[in-house]
Amino acid sequence: MSAMPDGTDSEIPEHRPGRPGSRLRDGVERTLTASLWLAFVPVVFLLVATLIAYVYGVAVLINAMDAMIAHPFPIGHHVGSLLLDIDLFLIGSTALVSAIGFYELFIGDIRVGGVDRLPGWLAMHDLNDLKNRIASMIVLVLAVAFAEEAVDSPEPLHLLEFGAGITTVILGLVIFLRWGNHAGPSDHAGSSDGSSGDPYK
Repeated sequence: MSAMPDGTDSEIPEHRPGRPGSRLRDGVERTLTASLWLAFVPVVFLLVATLIAYVYGVAVLINAMDAMIAHPFPIGHHVGSLLLDIDLFLIGSTALVSAIGFYELFIGDIRVGGVDRLPGWLAMHDLNDLKNRIASMIVLVLAVAFAEEAVDSPEPLHLLEFGAGITTVILGLVIFLRWGNHAGPSDHAGSSDGSSGDPYK
């Protein structure tokens, strides 16, 4: 209780130090929040993997062009190199999508000058969004890998076994994409209320 200038009494809450358990909890929560920045580690390495895949793809393309110029026929001997090039670029793109997903899920929305510059299909609000995009990219990579093997493999039995294995994996991924996503429409409701999705705001 303290006296006001007009003589009346007013209750002013006294400052009491937090209990040890509360301070410990606050410290743990601050540490966990700060630990989200560790997501920069996979982001950086995935970007490096993207660069390596793209550079390797360019090198394969240049080598294939040299081989085509030196020996342009038969054409079928060079199709495998082109398919390998497509596969490398798809793998690099998968790593890039993963890097973007890790950043958006753990760090915050990617904005330049306060404006979202990413394509709409790259907006990721939860882990299901990231899994769906990665699974879709893997389906593309496997399909191209089968086409590459079909061009290069002279053994029908080996190709049949390889195709059966790839088909099984692709079917599993398609089933996962169709029924494995448990996120409902309400899970993305937060994206329409103007919130940026940044865990530090």
